[in-house]
Amino acid sequence: MKQKLLGRTLEELKEICLQEGLPAFTARQLCDWLYKKRVSSFDKMTNLSLKARNLLAEKYETGAVPYFKFAQSKDGTRKYLFNVSSSDEACYIEAVMIPDKDRKTLCVSSQAGCRMGCRFCMTGRQGFAGNLDSSQILSQFFFIDEAEDLTNAVFMGMGEPLDNLDNVLRAIEVLTSDWGCAWSPKRITVSSIGVNKAVGKIAENNEKSPLERFMDESRAHLAISLHNPFHGERLALMPCEAAFPLQETLRILRRHDFSGQRRVSFEYIMFKGLTDTPRHADALVSLLKGLECRVNLIRFHDIGDTEYIPSDMKAVQAFEDRLNSAGITATLRASRGQDIEAACGMLSGKEKNNTTNKQVLWIS
Repeated sequence: MKQKLLGRTLEELKEICLQEGLPAFTARQLCDWLYKKRVSSFDKMTNLSLKARNLLAEKYETGAVPYFKFAQSKDGTRKYLFNVSSSDEACYIEAVMIPDKDRKTLCVSSQAGCRMGCRFCMTGRQGFAGNLDSSQILSQFFFIDEAEDLTNAVFMGMGEPLDNLDNVLRAIEVLTSDWGCAWSPKRITVSSIGVNKAVGKIAENNEKSPLERFMDESRAHLAISLHNPFHGERLALMPCEAAFPLQETLRILRRHDFSGQRRVSFEYIMFKGLTDTPRHADALVSLLKGLECRVNLIRFHDIGDTEYIPSDMKAVQAFEDRLNSAGITATLRASRGQDIEAACGMLSGKEKNNTTNKQVLWIS
């Protein structure tokens, strides 16, 4: 199988060039073609010699993954479907482009499916199919129709970004380096349930947790999926609370300074009677006291076949007012793309979703 070049750092591309007997400056040329011009084949890299192009094509591929289909929302949101499988059996992931005045934000996926198992999330309910590599993550940025116009990115699509941290960090390095896309880290927000303990071999070696690594190795913003301030109630909604308790996440965050340009926010889904009461608001205030942050309130989006009900707007407004009056900045996030199942918690990576009554009209 050929190795992919998309997602490689400048230093890694230099190593490849020297290994193949090519001049070291070829690496910067490759960065220019891959990350600035965003070509999908070696044939288009016209300032490389024909010999160099042929040599690279023998052992490598660019790694570009074009979108397969898209769906258009009445509010302008677009959902893109990508086939990231390397076999005959399709494996789909989704990315969502959200327009808002002079901004175009990409909601990007980091995994096919998710292993966190949140009860209210369509992605979490479908299980885990695998991590996306950095080329598959970056393809969502580079090969959609609005690629040249994107202003911001949120890693809030399918998957848990800190469960695929190496590939997410690699993609962010490409996006923010001068040899890559030269984005400011302030344009990027990474969402997480709070993977606050090392897992697998990393845990055996007593290395840092993914959350600690992200805080140390990236300057992107962080958004924690909180959704309930009480351990037992959060556990019922989010089984990952057992492995990655919220209190430990907050303990790690309190060691970092968010008074400057980097910010932390908390995502909070409003379920009728389950998370929207004054008791929950007061507990949330107590939990976040002293931490420089904001809370994004999200009305639950019905994904079908659940007992959960969205909070009514009166309860949402009362909850928001209670937080703000206690000194916690809270705002209600506008729902976008719900008619094409592109809103928060609705991504499934399926051409046809049988868990809801909605029919998404995909366009080839």
